[in-house]
Amino acid sequence: MRLFDLSGKVALVTGGNGGIGLGMAKGLREAGAEVMLSGRDRNKGEAAAKSIGAAFHPADVTSEADCAALIAAAVARFGRLDILVNNAGMAARKPPEALSAEEWHKVMDTNLTSAFLLCKAAYPHMVKAGGGKVINIGSVASWLAAPHMAAYAASKGGILQYTKVLATAWAKDNIQANCILPGWIDTDLTRAARAQVAGLNEAVLARTPAARWGEPRDLAGIAVFLASAASDFVTGAGIPVDGGYLARA
Repeated sequence: MRLFDLSGKVALVTGGNGGIGLGMAKGLREAGAEVMLSGRDRNKGEAAAKSIGAAFHPADVTSEADCAALIAAAVARFGRLDILVNNAGMAARKPPEALSAEEWHKVMDTNLTSAFLLCKAAYPHMVKAGGGKVINIGSVASWLAAPHMAAYAASKGGILQYTKVLATAWAKDNIQANCILPGWIDTDLTRAARAQVAGLNEAVLARTPAARWGEPRDLAGIAVFLASAASDFVTGAGIPVDGGYLARA
């Protein structure tokens, strides 16, 4: 369908060198968009970009200078920026009393402040293009929490609320902002969680009606929808992609 055609559009995906970032980037490329991936690991990033026919630019998204340079690099490479996917993320799996201030700030800066910095830098380019799409990556932890999720859940709750602010502030500019809430997806990050949190695998499977862990490719369709004209009247939403995890009491 032409509504989902991204030909002529340019997308930037942070944390796009693996996991759900790469899964979404593949979907965007297959829909016709030019894509730039970003991450801190140049070798991993360049290999991922080559695998899907995308560009790569290294950046530390906790750095305001790097965020500005990343947006500038995407515009310099492709001449415009239409789609920003704020996917870079990390976790510190400790109960709140055991979490250091340094760990708290690292998670917040990576998961939440980076989105603010990148959106701010991207805004004038989207306005120049006549509109744009911001896709922020939250989590089922934007709604739910667990004892070891102090910083992570706070950051993901924040990204959902920040998305709503963007939606209300930038609607006048024809910019839609939405938040994807992934459930338990099989990635390097969640494999580490399974190794650290006893019984996590069994608990996830028991609660998820789909009775499986998600895969990065499960995020491709929603990314294309939110990046395309098909979602022009969808903004400020938090959309679970979780196999029914949030729906289950």
